[in-house]
Formats: sequence, C-alpha cells, structure tokens
Amino acid sequence: MSEEAIRDGIVMLGAALAMVLLFRRLGLGATLGYLIAGILIGPHGLHLVGDAEGKIGVAELGITLLLFVVGLELNLTRLWRLRRDIFGFGFVQVVICGVALSAAVFYFTGFTTAAAIALGLPLALSSTAQVLPMLQSAGRLNTPMGERAFSILLFQDLSIVPLITIIAALSRAPADPNAPPGWLLAVYTAVAVVGLVVVGRYALNPLFRLIGRLGERELFVAAGLFTVLAAAGVMGYFGLSTALGAFVAGVMLADSPYRHELEADVDPFRTILLGLFFVAVGMMLDLHAIAERPLFVIGLAAAVVIVKSSLIFGIGRLFGLPVRQAFALGLLLSQGGEFGFVLFGQAQAALLVAPEAASLLGAVVTLSMATTPFLMMIARRFYEPAAGPARDDLATPDSAGESSAIVVGYGRFGQTVAQMLIAAGFKVTTIDSDAEQIDVAARFNLKVYYGDGTRLDLLKQAGAGDARAIVFAMDQDQLSREELQLALKTFRQAAIFVRAYDRRALIEYKGLDTAEVVREVFESAVVMGRRALTALGVDEKKVAEIEKAYRTKDKARLRIQLEKGLYAEEARALTFRPSDVMEPREP
Repeated sequence: MSEEAIRDGIVMLGAALAMVLLFRRLGLGATLGYLIAGILIGPHGLHLVGDAEGKIGVAELGITLLLFVVGLELNLTRLWRLRRDIFGFGFVQVVICGVALSAAVFYFTGFTTAAAIALGLPLALSSTAQVLPMLQSAGRLNTPMGERAFSILLFQDLSIVPLITIIAALSRAPADPNAPPGWLLAVYTAVAVVGLVVVGRYALNPLFRLIGRLGERELFVAAGLFTVLAAAGVMGYFGLSTALGAFVAGVMLADSPYRHELEADVDPFRTILLGLFFVAVGMMLDLHAIAERPLFVIGLAAAVVIVKSSLIFGIGRLFGLPVRQAFALGLLLSQGGEFGFVLFGQAQAALLVAPEAASLLGAVVTLSMATTPFLMMIARRFYEPAAGPARDDLATPDSAGESSAIVVGYGRFGQTVAQMLIAAGFKVTTIDSDAEQIDVAARFNLKVYYGDGTRLDLLKQAGAGDARAIVFAMDQDQLSREELQLALKTFRQAAIFVRAYDRRALIEYKGLDTAEVVREVFESAVVMGRRALTALGVDEKKVAEIEKAYRTKDKARLRIQLEKGLYAEEARALTFRPSDVMEPREP
C-alpha cells in the first residue's frame, strides 16, 4: 500500500469519525455525517483527498456485503413468498417512477427525449445502501413494510441490466463489437444465478460444516469474505450486478446453521465499507456545478423526492398497504440511488449527455440522498398502523431504555424469572414475539416488548450491550447453539442464562460459556417427587436422601452423555435403584 493511500485512508476515516460523532449527537444519523465528511475532504471541498471515482469503486464492496447479509435473512421459502412484491410492486414502481421522472427531466431541462430517458430512468432507483441499514438498525426489516421496501430494492437491483440495455439502444456512440446484446445479458444473469444456487447447495454448506468442526474463527472470516467476493466476481465477470451475486450467495446460506456466525464475521467489514461508500459519494458532489445552477439542482432534487414519494404512496395503496405504511414507504424510497452514478456514466459514454450534465444529475442524486435521514425521522412515526387502546403495548425494544436484565420469552417460565428479578429491585426488559401473550401481559399492567429476542440487532436496541444479565426463556428449539454462541461473543459483560427443554438441549449447548443452563421441568419434577414420597408415608429425612441420591446419579449420567453422547451405553446403565439409598420401611 502506497504512502498516499495510507494518508487518504487516515483522512477519510478521521473525517468520517468526527462528522458521524457530531451528527449522531445532533440526532441526524450517521449517513448524513458520512456525506458531509466526504464533501469537506473531497476535491470540491478542502481537497484533502482525490480520486473520488476510484474510491467509490472500492467502497461499493460495502453494498455487496450488505446484500449478502440481507440474503442471509431470506431463505428460498421466504423469498418465494415475497415474489408478488418483488416482481409486481417492484416492477410497477420502477416503470411508473422512471416514466414520470423522464418526463419531468424532458419538460424542465430541454434535453432530448433520448437524454431525458437515459437520465430519468436511473432516478427511479432508490438507495439500497441507505434504506436497508436504516431498517435493520431500527429492527423493521422483517415487518410487512420492511419486506416490501426490500422487495422493491431487490427488483431495482435486478433492473440494472435492462436499464443498461435501454441506454445502449439509445446510444449515439459507435457500437462496441465486443459488447454482448441485451438478450445475452439476460441469459448470463439466469445462468449465473442458477450456477450460484447449485454451488451454494452442494459446496458452500459442506465447506462451512467442515470449518465448523475445525473451530477456527479466522477460517470462518476468510470463508465468509471469499464467498461474498467469489459470488460477486462471477456476476461481475458477465457484466452483471455484483451485489446481486452476493445476495444469491446469502440466500443459499440462509438455512445454514452457521448463518449467524457468518453475519457476525462479515458485518464489521460491511459497516466500514458502507460508511466509506457514503464518504466517497460526498466527495463526488460537484459544489461548483451546484453553485453555478443552485436552483436547478435543488429544484430537481426536490422534484425527485416529491414525485417518487407520491407515486410510491399511490402504488402502495393499490397493493393494499394501509395509508400510514404507504406514506412511510414513499418517504423511505424517495431518494436517488447509488446505481444512478453507474447509469449516468453509461449515458455519458453513449454520448447522450455531456459530462457537465452527468455531474449535475450526480449532484441531484447526492442531494436527494442527503434528505433521507430527515425523511426517516418523519417515516418512523408511520412505520406501523395507528395503535388502538388494545395494541398500545406492541412497542419494540428500541424504546425500552436501559435495564439491568433482559428476559427473552414471557411465557410461564420467563414470567417467574422476570417477577423475581423485579421483586429484587432490578429494572427488567421483557421481550416476546407472541402478540397474544403480550396482550395478556398488558391486562395485568405489565410491559412486554414485541420482537424476536434471538436477533442481535434487536437485543442491542433493547440495551443488551449494558445489561448485567440476559435470560433466554423461550420454548423448545427457539434458540440454536449458533445464536447463543453469537450472543455470548457479543455481550461479554452479561451473565447469560438459558432455559433448556431437555437433556438434548443441555448437550447441544455443551462447552458454551453460559452462566447457567436450566432444564425447564427438572426442579418442578423433583418437587413433585418429594411430595409424592411424603404422601406415601416416607419420612422427610429419607425423602432428602432419595433426592440427593437422584441428583448425584443424574449429574453422573449427564456428564457421561456430554462426553460420549446421549445414547452412551454407560449412561443407559446408570438407572436409579432403591439400593442407592436406605431401604424404605413399609408405612
């Protein structure tokens, strides 16, 4: 790495750190801080860092990693369930917004019809790099509105190939004899996706199973990054969207038991590169172009936001979204997108627009992206339908505030644990994914927050980073070993307790650094056994001896099962017999 590259990295990271801290403190979000940092240090600002185009090319890896992480949350079954939103809602949004914005560019700028189409269609795309992280951090990606937003963004990514084909068809430049026709690009897309699916099913899962047995964390990091880059590289080789390749790879691993480990390993790289992407976008903002025609840039950016939010609101209503969610969705997707820069470059290479016009439209996209944090503040008020009196308690953990302990699962087990902690004077945040159970708790004036408490992002919102204890009290098979392992790594300051359904669950959690794993019916069964013996006339001393002997035998059996497996021969032989204690006398 050259000295200049190191210096540029120091300046970019330093500026990003300072601006994000400032904008976070002001409540304006990290994205706007990154953009402002880029504007300040870029060639049109203080000129501390140059080559914005080169840097955005590297930082686009952040978008690729983002799509991989999103893919990990979507298995094929769920993706099939979203097909109507992806290919219905997404298609209608791109076509209607693209036509409307092309007409606006043609009417207000005086560009030719071909140039207006080449510039207007890219404006229909929204910023995946902004919207998805915001939905993830707010814990809204898996809500109905979040899924629709994701579906539209996914179709927009798929539409890059046909949009490039349209611009190529309008081109005034001499035809490139080596460039593949549009129909061949479509074939390449289908072949590459099918190839990635086959490789994911028959190669990736066995690979991660092997790495999991070795237990080398560095190998997980290397394999995760290799998977993302290899999938992206396959798509890039055919001239397709690299982010789409990473997304397909993520979907193929969505059912893998190692998906949480992969997400934890890739996420730091995704966060840093995505931040640098926005810094590079800010660096590309041509302040001189804005200064020369400020009303044009501001007016067109405002038009993009207003037109897209209005049209998406209308389309959302047609697809059955409630008014509040349709309005929030329109605000979320109202900005221009990062792929607009790519398509403006294609339009410039096709001799449809001059470099100055492409620069102006780039400034319009950047300015519209800068409005997103402010619009998100408004959209948060409309994420969910208006809550009536019976649903006031369906709050999410991001509003819980700090607490000493978090209890995940508020059934019969979690209720007892939470009430005992509260009785000792500790502040407790309780989380459950069953709305009916939350309703029952509300009738007793108990506040239970809605959400999937096995998700790291939701636990972070609930304050798990500062909690002293975390109790997973859910039913059978709701917490995998990988999820528990990830929680232990992330929240090292907290003592983590786990409700285990049976001996099998105890064995599954073997070797993990939990504070305690408790079998859910063991103690209550021992209590009933004691009382049954008492009812049969056994004196208290003997009852205590029998309980002690049983516990000793059970621990020995469990120790063997942990070492040699559930059905170990020695464990089966360790049955409890009357000779293990004094012979009881007939009453």
